[in-house]
Formats: sequence, structure tokens, C-alpha cells
Amino acid sequence: MAENAEIKVKSIKKTVDVLNCFLTKQPLGVTEISERLGLYKSNVHSILSTLTALEYLDQDPVSGKYYLGIGVLRLGRAIGNRYSFHALASPHMQALSDETGEIVYLTVPFQNHKVYYLDTAFPTTGVPHLVGSVQNIIENMNCTSSGKAMLAFMSESYIEEVLAEPLPAQTEYTITDPDELRRALAEVRRRGYATDNMEAEIGISCVAVPILSAGGVVGAMSVSGPSPRFTSERIPELAEKLKRHVYELQREL
Repeated sequence: MAENAEIKVKSIKKTVDVLNCFLTKQPLGVTEISERLGLYKSNVHSILSTLTALEYLDQDPVSGKYYLGIGVLRLGRAIGNRYSFHALASPHMQALSDETGEIVYLTVPFQNHKVYYLDTAFPTTGVPHLVGSVQNIIENMNCTSSGKAMLAFMSESYIEEVLAEPLPAQTEYTITDPDELRRALAEVRRRGYATDNMEAEIGISCVAVPILSAGGVVGAMSVSGPSPRFTSERIPELAEKLKRHVYELQREL
């Protein structure tokens, strides 16, 4: 996060602040954003209108509220191209998806302590249970197995930054207590994988393993599916399959 002294163009900061509001909730209206940021409604409306004209936002014709638009998706694809391990990870993701019969995700750390969903692999046979929406590409670290897998191997200062902030709840099972999350991260480091039992979405469970390099955390790979299939016996088996593919991927990096 940039320091205030580094921000030279205030109007750009306001525009970015407006866009960042959509990281945690969609759709949003002028009044919601105005109250959240402490900006005049006329100012917010002008920013929203400009972002809509540039295709970074879309407006619902019925409610008048705004969603992230195709322009953001284009930027997201450009971000994906930045990560050199993306192409290397794809074959491992597909192989893992076929082995497990579940959906496999590739994620990376994102700004404001978020998780960015970079890619998805589906089994080549059968019809998988759809896990959420592929358009929901940003999540909170404390709510997902991928987020916890990456966070556990971040620097101590980064972890403390996350724990110092309010930990948002996406379901009744989300870890929102800093001490509980700290214990969960210690367990992730001990066993080498993280789990998510309906913490991001009711009925969905996940297992994730961090992708590490000499420079630190690169990302995470996860297997996701309906919670009844993620039994206490099967989770360690999925974790071992994940570890094998991630280990091979790390050797290729």
C-alpha cells in the first residue's frame, strides 16, 4: 500500500478507492460508496459514470447499481500473464483435476491481503459440481484454503498486518478470531496444507497447498468440491496428491 506522501494525483486515488469498494461486495450504489469513502455523491457518480464509459464497470438498468466490468477482466488476464508459473501449472492442474474428479484452482496473493483466482481446471470426464462462480475471482485470505495456505508461509510482518485487520466472515464457519486464525496457520505449517470446510461457501470444502520458491510464496493450488465428498479420510489423500503436483511444479520453476 502506497504511503500518502507517494500519492501525487488525488483524483486517481479516489477512482482507485471507488474500484476497491467492489473487492468485497457487488453490486454497489452511489450512496453506499459515498458513505463508505466519505465522498460527495456527485463526485462518486462522476467517477462511476466515467468507469462505466471505459468498461471498467457495468450498471444494472433496473437497480441502477454497479458491477465490475469487462475492463477489469482484461486487466485480470494481463495480471495472469505476469506470473511465469501459470503455464507450468496448467498441466498439473488438469492432471490433478482428472485424478480427483474435482475442480482445481490456481491462486496468487493479491492487494489488500486478498486471494486472486488465476486459473481453473475441470475434470475432462463427467460433470463436476460447480463451485461458486468463476467470476468471483477475489476472496479474503481467512475464508479460503488457498488464502490460509499462502498466508501461513508469508513473512511474520505480513501475517500480523492481516491479523490486525477485521477478519470478514463469508459464512458462519469462517475464522474471524485472530488467535484462532494464528493457531490454524501454525497447523498449516505443521502438516503442509490448509483446509476450508464451508468457510467461503456453504456446502463447499477445499484443500490447498502453497507454491513456494526461493523468493517466498508464489501462489497456491487447491482442490474444491461438495463438502460430503471431503471426508476426514479423503482430505489427507487429496493433500498428498496436491503436494506431489506442487512439488513437481516447484522443481520446474
